Amino acid sequence: MISKQEAEAIYEAGKEATVEVLCRLHSRIEELEKQHQTLSEAIAKLSKDSSTSHKPPSSDITKKPPKTTDKTTTEKKNIGGQPGHTKHERRPFPPDEVNHRQGYGLVDCPHCASSDIFLLPDAPRVLQQIKLKPIHFEVTEYQAHPFYCCHCEEVHYARIPNEEIKGGLFDEELTALVAYMKHVCHASFSTLRKFLRDIIGIPVSRGYLAKCIQKVSISLDQPYTQLLDHLPLETKLNVDETGHKCNGQRFWTWVFRAELYVLFRIDKSRGSQVLIDVLGKEFNGVLGCDYFSAYRKYMKDFDVTVQFCLAHLIRDIRYLTTLPDQDTKAYGERVLEGIRQMFKVFHEKDTLSADTFKSELDKAKTNLSVIILETAPSEIDALGKECKTKAQNMAQRFRDHGKAYFEFITTPGIDPTNNLAEQAIRFIVIDRYITQGTRSDRGRTASERIWTVIATCAMQGRSAFDFIRQALHAHWHNKLPPFLVPETG
Repeated sequence: MISKQEAEAIYEAGKEATVEVLCRLHSRIEELEKQHQTLSEAIAKLSKDSSTSHKPPSSDITKKPPKTTDKTTTEKKNIGGQPGHTKHERRPFPPDEVNHRQGYGLVDCPHCASSDIFLLPDAPRVLQQIKLKPIHFEVTEYQAHPFYCCHCEEVHYARIPNEEIKGGLFDEELTALVAYMKHVCHASFSTLRKFLRDIIGIPVSRGYLAKCIQKVSISLDQPYTQLLDHLPLETKLNVDETGHKCNGQRFWTWVFRAELYVLFRIDKSRGSQVLIDVLGKEFNGVLGCDYFSAYRKYMKDFDVTVQFCLAHLIRDIRYLTTLPDQDTKAYGERVLEGIRQMFKVFHEKDTLSADTFKSELDKAKTNLSVIILETAPSEIDALGKECKTKAQNMAQRFRDHGKAYFEFITTPGIDPTNNLAEQAIRFIVIDRYITQGTRSDRGRTASERIWTVIATCAMQGRSAFDFIRQALHAHWHNKLPPFLVPETG
């Protein structure tokens, strides 16, 4: 800070000295303002959380402060079910599923010890208890006896059935259990070994457990391929991708969610070539996805109809409201309000006629487009560069792909968000954190096939364990496997 004496000395030095100091100070102020702008934007970028970016909620380092309430007017709630809520109780086993019954009676009154009591015809109070019996297993030994041929003078062994040879040490039930625990319960091979050893009483190596997974993978080849062939024929798909580790290398798990099934694909690439390989160049459905570049390239190169995720867009716009530039912040608020008005109409669909709903939604869409395209702030510096880049980038996004954010308005059955794909990929992310990925090509193939069965069976209300067991049985007995597409199964 300049002192009063120094300021007076500059003033007394004359006009030229004063002008020189003022110009130097002004230049310094501009330099500091630019530095402040850069640092403020950097802080806003580092402060991104799940509400202002595509980061998962688990990445939020700090939690929002709890809402302050007036303790004098708010009653403290007790733990557990709240008054007015429907009580949920476990349904008792029906009579035909009860194996044993134990009745209890009274000899005298528990209150006054009187023996003058009699049995009432009312229904008794019932407690049902499940008892776990000791787990045991059976060992079947298949013996191929040797026979000597006097004609060729050689020893020949009888043939063990091929389906038993394919099964090996574990039958289809136990092999399916290994796959279920590995991929549904996210158990490691070490955990599986302990379970089999301590609970069932079967000591087995990690290597053999890996072989069991490969047997399951082979048995699921046809059902998986059937879905893969069926994907390009879908009228609507939701797609997403997440990271995958394989023996220390970076891969990507892609999820393709259709109306009746889910398919997973693990690939080295995160680019549009994966979409070409899976969906082809003539995909004629609607693709629900986020704004990632691979989808934009696929959309552009092959004229594919895309519904970009509005939830991702909202998070990007919320980020604008955290920036230090007041014009950009105000722009973000205007856009968010436009989106709120559009979703307000969307949520009132059931109360409006079809024509009114479409008309109101079109008005909200038009209003939102005007806000985004025509109210974006702009400021050009002395070098001809745009200063309001964040706002202008958002406006440019809509100039290029604005129509792809509103396909759900004109295409029935299309969701405005990509939540369906994100929900399907959630358990894959959990598995990645627990198991740390795969270690080979065969491991990746097994994972994508078994994951596909697990997610699809969950959608269809089927048992993944039963499906895997049936697939193993069909493969070992050279029969047609069960299929995951109901209409062709």
